[in-house]
Amino acid sequence: MDLRELDLNLLLVFHEVFRERQISNAAKRLKVTQSAVSNALARLRRTTGDELFVRTLEGMQPTPYAQRMAEPVAAALAQIEQAFQPDAPFDPAHSRRRFTLAMTDVGELYFMPLLAAACAERAPGVDIASVRAGQVDLRAELEAGRVDAAIGAFEDAPAVLYQRRLFRQSHVCMFRRGHPLGEGELTLERLVAARHLLVTAMESPYDKINEALGQAGIALGTATSVPHFAAVPYILGTTELVAAVPQKLAERAAAPFGLQYVDSPLALTPLQTNVFWHRRYNQDEGNRWLRALIVELFAE
Repeated sequence: MDLRELDLNLLLVFHEVFRERQISNAAKRLKVTQSAVSNALARLRRTTGDELFVRTLEGMQPTPYAQRMAEPVAAALAQIEQAFQPDAPFDPAHSRRRFTLAMTDVGELYFMPLLAAACAERAPGVDIASVRAGQVDLRAELEAGRVDAAIGAFEDAPAVLYQRRLFRQSHVCMFRRGHPLGEGELTLERLVAARHLLVTAMESPYDKINEALGQAGIALGTATSVPHFAAVPYILGTTELVAAVPQKLAERAAAPFGLQYVDSPLALTPLQTNVFWHRRYNQDEGNRWLRALIVELFAE
């Protein structure tokens, strides 16, 4: 038998007639007319080449062929019904799920401490891991489910991804507490004259910081440099260097590292940070919980 020629609704009729042994009772359960049940049985008989049910004094009794069909048909219908059941609600308090987030090193410094603390309190069995956004194909990783969400100011994020705005932030100039730049207004001339710490290996849009510094007249080739933001607070806290960084990083690092920050005189476009996810997982209960937690903790 070619299943492409079989109307699967006929199996529902078969299942109910087999269980009830009466056309009338089967019709009531299916909420159709008795003639509709009879017509469906006639079609299934033609398809199978078997009588399937014979009318007797004890009702519609199955043939041996129908007896053999009954159990696998019932199992198949149960599996189909199970397949269409909605997902069970995500229970963060008892879940053992592991979520992976893509973000920049700036994002790891800002987002991960609060996310880890929130999960420890609300979802102690849930694990949060991060991967560096610039080292993976965001669309492919989100589509495959290897990454659950991405957080960042990704101006070139694929349009196929869903997104939700979290906040906008400016750039600031950060230096050790007591630095001469902290006295009075920080003008562009004073900033150019200072010694700078640059972050050289940066993902977009953070690469625009160095472009602006170079356009202001700062000699980028002679400045102290590191390949990522994570080292910046440690270096600034023990030197006379100054660094242009996103404001959220400065807010997180200022107190622990004895730093201060002021508005930057550089003409830099504010960064808009969003959370991104793939439409495949838009209705996934766990992914929805994760996104709601991110919005609760960070959206402004």
